Amino acid sequence: NLSPIQVARDDIAALVACALKSSGLTGDRLTLELTESSIVQDPVRATRVFDALKSLDATVAMDDFGTGYSSLAYLQRLPIDVLKIDRSFVSGMMVDPDSVAIVRAVLSLADALGMSTTAEGIETVELATTLATLGCASGQGFYFTRPLEAHAALDYWNSRKRG
Repeated sequence: NLSPIQVARDDIAALVACALKSSGLTGDRLTLELTESSIVQDPVRATRVFDALKSLDATVAMDDFGTGYSSLAYLQRLPIDVLKIDRSFVSGMMVDPDSVAIVRAVLSLADALGMSTTAEGIETVELATTLATLGCASGQGFYFTRPLEAHAALDYWNSRKRG
């Protein structure tokens, strides 16, 4: 996750390039998330940051999509790979038809623009199943696991690959 302050102040691409080099990882193994608000604050700078990150083969995600005031034109112009649907829409889907309509619209928009989607705030199997049925590519939330420390995350990942 990149904060709006980091996007405005730091040379993110240089930091990422250095981290990739020191870790031996390639950019295609890394997803960087920028909040919608950081893009709206300075769209020109955000475009430069996104382009520089894409040149490192990193995946770029717009976090908390739908909660800010971004123009749909940003989605068309910026090299965004993933739209992360904010939990405020996802968590209400089982009881609020308007939330379902918004999630459907975001999924359709992402599909039309060639982007993948991740739903935030999935806490039940019903919600996970509904989102998968609607075409959401991936999800995150307590249904899958609670937040984990780095070593525990690796153990969790390895256990899921075996099972």
